[in-house]
Amino acid sequence: MLLPGLSLPRHTSTLKVCRLGRFVHTSTASEPTGPVRVRFAPSPTGMLHLGGLRTALFNYLLSRRYGGAFVLRIEDTDQTRLVPGATENIINTLEWAGLTFDEGPGRSSAGNYFQSQRADIYRKHAQILLDQGAAYRCFCTPERLESLRTSMASQGRPPAYDRNCRHLSQRQIDEKLRLGEPYTIRLLSPNPVDQASAHVGQFDDAVHGHMHFRGPAGFDDAVLLKSDGLPTYHLANVVDDHLM
Repeated sequence: MLLPGLSLPRHTSTLKVCRLGRFVHTSTASEPTGPVRVRFAPSPTGMLHLGGLRTALFNYLLSRRYGGAFVLRIEDTDQTRLVPGATENIINTLEWAGLTFDEGPGRSSAGNYFQSQRADIYRKHAQILLDQGAAYRCFCTPERLESLRTSMASQGRPPAYDRNCRHLSQRQIDEKLRLGEPYTIRLLSPNPVDQASAHVGQFDDAVHGHMHFRGPAGFDDAVLLKSDGLPTYHLANVVDDHLM
């Protein structure tokens, strides 16, 4: 029987239990020796479903087993997909299930737990990556990106950015900025996608144990900061996990 406002997930995804602070899960499956900080970070683009509640349960149990804090963070940077009342539903459902969070919206602990209100922090870290040469501005229009995706799909290739803007000179970049052209910031992946080779990725999951998968070697240059100045999951999630 479903809780009112609770929906079943459309697909099953791998459960991820966050390990923050000093506890890092290793391949030896050793247990943490001290307090842990874990987080549940849903997106308020719909009502909380059972898959999300299950993830929150594992985080909650881990925090109570080893001491520490269970953090609720609202990842609301996708402003176009926000659902009114979703944040309240998430909080109420956690409380109904007895999963009381120690830090998060409405709690006395210092900090802001809505990502949409932490944009300055993400822009600061994006600039650090630009300064280090680990990221670059992309001025490609939505039309060009769609054309690129269509072209790659017609060749039976998964979509990946072609680094068109990676080769812009500083003079070209400055001119585009002067003209006010919108841009995103992309991560400069150290190992770009190579469609000709396969890669076996493997890692140890705290719940599922040893996992492995096969796919194209390398990684796409993911967008870190969108043209509206808000971060994508790839940047915000890592920055927040590090700072929190």
